[in-house]
Amino acid sequence: MANPVVNTTMCTCSFGAAPAVLPVTSQQTVLACGQLQATIMDNRPPTFGMCSCPANPTVAAATAAAMGVLTPMPCVPAVAAPWAAGVPTVLVGGKPLLNHTSKLICSYGGVIQVTMTPALTINTP
Repeated sequence: MANPVVNTTMCTCSFGAAPAVLPVTSQQTVLACGQLQATIMDNRPPTFGMCSCPANPTVAAATAAAMGVLTPMPCVPAVAAPWAAGVPTVLVGGKPLLNHTSKLICSYGGVIQVTMTPALTINTP
């Protein structure tokens, strides 16, 4: 069983300051509860407010300028790969379905995950 990820799903980053709604752009035809169903290729999350990851070059520079005091900077997710896992047995527009247990890794070290999905559960093979 999986909770589907749709275009109203909330996500968070382990180094971000605020949650964000994941936009679904990988397909425009398959709906779940009247919302576009996400796939593992919906890997362009919006900003999570401020980033506090020391591996982020802008955070590292600001922290160095503040004499070592961690200084968060605006979040610009740097994602180079699709969501990990998904549901490979269920294809949406030829791409694996994205479910609530999937994770997305930011190049700076943050882990992006689903925090709130619609109140719907589907059976997946």
